[in-house]
Amino acid sequence: MRVSPGCAAAAMRPAAGHSSADAARGRVDLVRIERHWEDILRIIGSIHTGAVRAYDVIRMLSRDGRPTPLGDAIAHYGRISKSLHILRLADEPGYRRQIKTQANLQEGRHAPARKIFHGRAGQLYQNYHDGMEDQIGALGLVLNALVLFNTRYMDAAVAQLRADGFDVHDEDVALLSPFVRHHVNMLGRYSFQLPELPGGLRPLRDLSAADET
Repeated sequence: MRVSPGCAAAAMRPAAGHSSADAARGRVDLVRIERHWEDILRIIGSIHTGAVRAYDVIRMLSRDGRPTPLGDAIAHYGRISKSLHILRLADEPGYRRQIKTQANLQEGRHAPARKIFHGRAGQLYQNYHDGMEDQIGALGLVLNALVLFNTRYMDAAVAQLRADGFDVHDEDVALLSPFVRHHVNMLGRYSFQLPELPGGLRPLRDLSAADET
């Protein structure tokens, strides 16, 4: 394995204004990584080609709750990327904005998921793995259906506004989120009968009507 001394030193050097204890709680042991480098490459290749499942690899890298020597080497290798990420986060405002945007996107997805999963305060109570997977899978299915519903109707609304002569800018459309949820009633009876709708969509609201709010 070849690691640039400058890169390794930068990865382990604390950012300005912070002590070493603030920046990181451990060191990158390059000797451990180099000792197991060939095995690390084999694992990466096996996962990439589908020869083994990532789940089986994770089980192989620990024993009795403790990492194996190979698992420990992979953890040290991961610290290089983690350290570089921390340094970029401290030094690059643009990178921080990207992280904030991604965090906002994830939180936008979690918010409707929490509203959908309203039963039992959104807690998983199954004491077996398959039951939890069933619940999470069903939640993901309903959430995806909500996102698809919102996307289709927002697209139809934008198309209708443009057809009516409104000046709808693409940069404004790019800010729309398919995670809006306040218009959806999560309580009541669920029907899986597809209604007969012309064009597959309900008519859009007429905002010019006097009884509309």
